[in-house]
Order: sequence, then structure tokens, then C-alpha cells
Amino acid sequence: MKKYAVYILECSDKTYYVGCTNNVERRLKEHKSGYTLTTSKMTNCIIVYTETYDTFDKARKREVYLKTAAGRRFLREKI
Repeated sequence: MKKYAVYILECSDKTYYVGCTNNVERRLKEHKSGYTLTTSKMTNCIIVYTETYDTFDKARKREVYLKTAAGRRFLREKI
């Protein structure tokens, strides 16, 4: 059974990126290589937070929540 992760990247310019994937290591490489338009200009991104879910739907719902104002408040307390 595949696991899905919601992850938070912190980039060198102190911006954050929230995403979800079934392979965090591959996804981080894609971000660093410029494959992802959103983070292509962000350099030296590192993973600062992850959560794991059994289904893509649960991970996607959590990702969407973390992009809301309430989710950003939660993240400020966590990281």
C-alpha cells in the first residue's frame, strides 16, 4: 500500500512551500532541479515538516488546509 506525505519546504529566502506526494525524496529533487515552476527560483529548499497519510485524498485535504490562514497559523507553531 502506498503512503502519501504532506511536506513543507523552507527555502533560502525564508518562504515556504506546501505540497503532497507519494515520494518525498523524488519530489525534493524535482524542486531543486527547477522542474516545479513555483519553486524554480527558490534555492536551497529543505524539508522542515512532513505528515504521512494512507490515501491521496487525506493527504490532499491536509495540504489544502495547510494553505489556509488557519493552516499557516498551525505551521508557525510547529516549525
